[in-house]
Amino acid sequence: MKKFTLLLLVLCTSLVFTTDATAQKFSGLDKSPADIAYYPASSRETNKAARVIYSRPQLKGRSLAELAPVGKVWRTGANEATEITFYKDANVGGKTVKAGSYALFTIPGEDEWTLILNSNLHQWGAYSYDSDADVVRATAAVSNDSEELEAFGIAFDDDGNMVMGWGTMRVTLPISY
Repeated sequence: MKKFTLLLLVLCTSLVFTTDATAQKFSGLDKSPADIAYYPASSRETNKAARVIYSRPQLKGRSLAELAPVGKVWRTGANEATEITFYKDANVGGKTVKAGSYALFTIPGEDEWTLILNSNLHQWGAYSYDSDADVVRATAAVSNDSEELEAFGIAFDDDGNMVMGWGTMRVTLPISY
């Protein structure tokens, strides 16, 4: 009986310590969750040409102009500056870009947006944006869609062009690989 009691005590004690030792406090869900877009988008395709890592802010009754002001450098999403990686050399808006990773900033406009690839990675927002680190600037056409998007999103179309959407606004940047 003593052996059984001792064994039971050891098991209970290890359960208590194990539970305490592995307990982890997690913060609430991110209000602007991270997302990734690939080209080509097929999950089965292993020879990717591009990847974008970004966070998806929500409109939540606010205007697009309030969140991404016209004429001002924007981080192109939420939280950290958006990051785009080209796995091979690309032509972005008519300009050659070497394979590599870049911070992606934008300057929203009424009829077109300026997209900026910047060599300073891992920035929080656009607060420390430095135009001296710009690698390329390209313009992208703005259009409107009938579908309203509550969350900001980035995707690649079948031709490899990067398309950003929010509200009814769509911005398309021509990219070829």
